[in-house]
Amino acid sequence: MNKRMTYALVPLGVLLAASSLACIVGYFVFQGLNGQLPLAKIISKSTQLFLVLSIFPAMSYLKLSKADLGFAPTPVFLKQLALGFGLGFATLMPVFIIEYALGIHIIDQAQQWTAGLVAKKILVSLLLALIISLIEEPLFRGILFAGLNKKLSVISAILISSSYYAALHFLNSKTQIAVDQASLASSFSLLGEAFANLLNPDILSAFLALLMVGIFLGVIRAKVKHSLGLCIGCHTCWVWQIKMSKSLFNTDTGSDYLYLVSSYDGVIGPLVTGWLGLAIAGYVVYKKISP
Repeated sequence: MNKRMTYALVPLGVLLAASSLACIVGYFVFQGLNGQLPLAKIISKSTQLFLVLSIFPAMSYLKLSKADLGFAPTPVFLKQLALGFGLGFATLMPVFIIEYALGIHIIDQAQQWTAGLVAKKILVSLLLALIISLIEEPLFRGILFAGLNKKLSVISAILISSSYYAALHFLNSKTQIAVDQASLASSFSLLGEAFANLLNPDILSAFLALLMVGIFLGVIRAKVKHSLGLCIGCHTCWVWQIKMSKSLFNTDTGSDYLYLVSSYDGVIGPLVTGWLGLAIAGYVVYKKISP
């Protein structure tokens, strides 16, 4: 096995270690909660927690600073969050407009909207989106990208980190286990089922879209110095828009254009893949012809 392959598989080893530890811890948490939360969900969230915590020993081992991870000084970082949020709005809102115009999304007439309810939805969705981005971006465009870029080319670092980013969204199991039937073995059984889900052909459309999302953010991270704030802001706005869309609209399963979105969230799919791919291609062309 060549060195490039070895470096590419190191994150998989970390993921396996984190998820295995999550299986053990998750089982005892599941028992402690008397099964009030699904075991699969506890394992999934615990895996994410351990992956985030792995950033710190990884930084020490790889001798990476916060700046190496892409963090700018606080005033610049906060400015980047705002700029990134604007970029996220500009890049994803056209997708929502197209999906609405094509009849893929229709307004949820059953919901009785009030100004207070809308404001609450906006704030709660924004907070959740920010939390998700603050977890995922330091992990994928931070430590993973920086670590891979120390050993591999920029393009390889972007593609590999983006692949792990996309794959992690589908690392899940839907099997329900009763608390009186749970065991450590069943925890690892759920883990095996979660990894097997990555081979499910039904996720391909959404996987490719999330891969393109990762590549888009990876290009920002690679081309703008200390730009993790931009990635977090952009990611936050994307997630916020998707959550708001799911609150305001329903997906018309009878639409002739339903193939443009996936069943993952009713938003991402071939349309997002093509749109962000076009944006990346446009940026590459611009950089080549600009003086």
